[in-house]
Amino acid sequence: MSYAAWIAVDWGNSNLRLWAMGPDGPIAERKAPQGTLALPGPEAYEPALLALAGDLIAPDRKTMVLICGAVGALGGWVEAPYRQLPCVPLGAGEFTSPEVKDPRLDLRILPGLNQARPPAILRGEETQAAGFLVSEPDFDGILCLPGTHTKWMHISAGEVVSFLSFMTGELFRFLADASVLRFTTARAGFDEAAFLDAVSDAISRPERMASGLFPLRAEAVLAGLDPVVARSRLMGLLLGAELAAARMQWLGRDVVVIGGAEMAAAYATALEAQGVAVRRFDGDKAALMGLIEAHRLMA
Repeated sequence: MSYAAWIAVDWGNSNLRLWAMGPDGPIAERKAPQGTLALPGPEAYEPALLALAGDLIAPDRKTMVLICGAVGALGGWVEAPYRQLPCVPLGAGEFTSPEVKDPRLDLRILPGLNQARPPAILRGEETQAAGFLVSEPDFDGILCLPGTHTKWMHISAGEVVSFLSFMTGELFRFLADASVLRFTTARAGFDEAAFLDAVSDAISRPERMASGLFPLRAEAVLAGLDPVVARSRLMGLLLGAELAAARMQWLGRDVVVIGGAEMAAAYATALEAQGVAVRRFDGDKAALMGLIEAHRLMA
């Protein structure tokens, strides 16, 4: 196997993804469920990175490892600064380097973005936005980036103007995997009709979203509710409440959903049911394109 010229890393709350880069593009791609929420502290990050990428790093020289995502947040590997909105997604040559034990590593963590009103921060999505803008530099509209903490990002004139954050992904994971609903909710599967009915209910009456959760448990006990239907309704209730709160972001706007297959499909399906002409863009592709752009800006 060839050694990487440099390594691009998207290190979020849930997963660690990396690409070993050669002269003409990626020569290897790897992923592990070693996101920041799975690691106990800063001392765990270097071993996690080396376990996934150690054999890609040349033994006789330093290799740049360019990282975006929650790894640079408070409670991550090392806290990287934030850049104030409005601004372009990526600044030229801006990064923070944590201390490492392995002399082969030249680590560079990209900064996140923040806004004062309403108070909001993000990390990783700025790199995905930059990657999307490489392919569509004149875009003016909304980027919806589903994830553990979903972002709705307003882009205009090549800048991030503002954004909203929702903890919908984290709430869904907690309710489905750790709450009383775990006993009656499937781990996988999707019923589109049940999902869209719940989305519609939550959008029309978002103040009643919380009261719609426990009936998923009660109906399973009393009437044998299908666990896949329960999972789909849970997702729909949470996502519908988010769409109700984010209505001014997507109503009448050009909307692109950037993310992985399952979550991006759920958001796109819910928005299309509201009459929005949604476009989709692969989240991993956007992250890699953004990291390549960041690497170019450092040259």
